[in-house]
Amino acid sequence: MQAKDSNPPDGGYGWIVVVSAFMVMGLTVAVLKTFGLFFVEIQQHFEELASTTSWITSVTIAVFHLGAPVASSLCVQYTHRTVVITGGLLAFSGMALGFFGLNMVWMYATTGFLQGLGISFSWTPAISIVSHYFSKKRALANAIASAGECAFAFMFGPFFQWLISQYGWKGALLIIGGIQLNICVCGVLMRPLASSCLEARHCETKTPPGNGASRRDKKDKSPIKHKTFNWMLVRRSEFVLYAIFGVLAAMSFFVPPLFLVPLSYSLGIDESWTASLLSILAMVDFGGRLLCGWYANLHVTKTIHLLAMAITLISTSLMLLPLANNYLSLAIFTGFYGFFFGTTVAIHITVLADVVGMPEFDSALGLFMFIRSTGGFVGPPIAGLIADMAGDYRAGFYMAGAILVLSAGFLIILDRLQQRRIRGSKMRTKTEKSTLPYPSLHILKHQ
Repeated sequence: MQAKDSNPPDGGYGWIVVVSAFMVMGLTVAVLKTFGLFFVEIQQHFEELASTTSWITSVTIAVFHLGAPVASSLCVQYTHRTVVITGGLLAFSGMALGFFGLNMVWMYATTGFLQGLGISFSWTPAISIVSHYFSKKRALANAIASAGECAFAFMFGPFFQWLISQYGWKGALLIIGGIQLNICVCGVLMRPLASSCLEARHCETKTPPGNGASRRDKKDKSPIKHKTFNWMLVRRSEFVLYAIFGVLAAMSFFVPPLFLVPLSYSLGIDESWTASLLSILAMVDFGGRLLCGWYANLHVTKTIHLLAMAITLISTSLMLLPLANNYLSLAIFTGFYGFFFGTTVAIHITVLADVVGMPEFDSALGLFMFIRSTGGFVGPPIAGLIADMAGDYRAGFYMAGAILVLSAGFLIILDRLQQRRIRGSKMRTKTEKSTLPYPSLHILKHQ
């Protein structure tokens, strides 16, 4: 049974939860981002083709997204703490078993499937519980938590490279798996909000017997509910519109990191300078998340409007990036893209919570991740096909920018739909009040 949420504290112990989520982001998604450092080592060890070796990462990404609804369902039935701890154990198992490196199928099953499931079971509840602990400061809390991905990715690159050079790729996997056990510690710190059972025991010790006790028993028993995963969210037009936005955005977001390095090589930029572009991308991404989270926390701009503006600015950056003809211009446009990408990541989960409401948030997060995964799968191949047909990597960036413009249109439609429903609700309320100008006469009439 999931613990019942009381009013979000918007601080206090919630900041411990945010720090824990920050660590979980770093120990999951950041590890996935930097796993490419093992690519050549594993490929050479098994003497396999690049396409065969790349399936390890593909399986991890697929299971990460496909496992999100399962993780959310378990959060609803049990607690976020339990699911995060389970995810930490699965992530460790994937890396530790990958240490044996029996064959490529073994790697698919361990560092692919088990690691992906561990990431899904850790990431999903960690993001979810932060939203449960915060309301007014939700955007800022989510931004800080998601920034762990950037901070750890920046550090893990050279650290993983050093581990491989010192202990080989197998030894490095085992050590990284041990480090990921800290996910379990983070999970322990993610205590649920006030449990109805605890509240009942508290009331029994402090409420005097009598009529008040009977009223207390009814009040304490009423919140105890067996929640279920709500698959019917796919019938809600607001959720469907936001899910379509997520699919289109995911089609674009995976393209720039994939084509940035080849584009720089085509411009004749040295390898050492090309590597620095990825560092710039990580740093400005980190800054964008924190700055946007802070601004959203001021509640000056509606979060869905802020997201639509960020998406528009990202698309503009992607349209301008192919115009770069040297390292400096490419670094500037890369910085713009990374910054606005960070602002998007900082608030898109907050917007999801606003769209469906907190009672349905756990179910919505799992379904959103599941549906969004289709965009991540088809985006890069489509961009690659367009780039091949055009004979230029720039075409992939233009495609990504155009799709982002289309995704922003769905955000605008969603916002208009929400505003229309709010106006309709207000009008119905006014109509009901106007039909009963004298409540006392209405009561006498029915008597």
